[in-house]
Amino acid sequence: MRQLVILGGGYGGLRILEHLLTPDLPEDVVVTLVDRMPFHGLKTEYYALAAGTEPESKIRVAFPTDPRLTIKHGEITGVDLNERLVQFQNDEDLAYEWLIIGLGCEDRYHNIPGAEEFTHSIQTLGATRRTYAAINSINPYGTVTVVGGGLSGVEIASELRESRSDLNIRLMDRGPSILSPFPEKLQDYASQWFLKNDVQLINRANVTRVAESVIFNNDDKVESDVIVWTAGIQGSRIVRNLPIELDNGGRAILNPYHQLPSHPNVYVVGDSASLPFAPSAQLAEMQGEQIALILKHEMKSKPYTETLPSFKVKGVLGSLGKKEGFGVMGKMSLVGQMPRVMKSGVLWMYKNHLG
Repeated sequence: MRQLVILGGGYGGLRILEHLLTPDLPEDVVVTLVDRMPFHGLKTEYYALAAGTEPESKIRVAFPTDPRLTIKHGEITGVDLNERLVQFQNDEDLAYEWLIIGLGCEDRYHNIPGAEEFTHSIQTLGATRRTYAAINSINPYGTVTVVGGGLSGVEIASELRESRSDLNIRLMDRGPSILSPFPEKLQDYASQWFLKNDVQLINRANVTRVAESVIFNNDDKVESDVIVWTAGIQGSRIVRNLPIELDNGGRAILNPYHQLPSHPNVYVVGDSASLPFAPSAQLAEMQGEQIALILKHEMKSKPYTETLPSFKVKGVLGSLGKKEGFGVMGKMSLVGQMPRVMKSGVLWMYKNHLG
């Protein structure tokens, strides 16, 4: 039997499974999905779990069931590309003929002393659980500081304001405004939302180091009961440790077919893949569809298509609590209730489609 191994049951990994587990999958191919969790976690909604506005049951989606699919749980420690082995902590190696690495991303701390040790994360479900516990253990009138004014930072800060009206909340960003990659209209709308809802914005911040319950902004002490880090991401440690070419964000440089150039039987999907767009669930799914198409050709010894279609990102939607939001659809900027309703609808369709 020929073994396809998928590392990570995220958005890209599940889209690949959806397109591969069809009647035309060759009978001699078996598929193994490896994940540390027994279900798919909706990472785009981790901010709501951390803020306490959504229970964990709302962000879980069951993995698919199929007689051709084996699900293995474990902690991956590395990949031996030459021997074609996935290595585990306290478990035997797993051999593969084809490998898909979809292990997501990790926080990027920019070599700031203490940032990794003394801040909380929402990059994994386990880390998000710990962040939820820390935030919701704060006594009334305590302070939460969110470092990083991108999409994740804005969503968790706004959701936390609705969840804990008793807390002091501040949002720090190194740019002149939060949501700097977005159009100015969205930046202004989100900034006004935070000012109206009594969230302190600290722009042009320069975090030089972090200690327990203290951030040093240009060496000025900023005290906080809990510090949440959303100030950048990098590729998975497993990918960064491979003997391959990486971009500046620790993501794998791939050939046009999403393969490692030195090992074309290995694909990288999602946040650890170097792509010409910002990482997103939408992008991981589009990439997953293309990888599934290529694999079907590979498994049947058919030639690849000469070119793959360009990615067409439909847009980005973000939330400001449960009632308001913002988004970019094509060249159109959206603010207010409509983008928030649209985001909820996209989430509903995704959960029910997978389920």
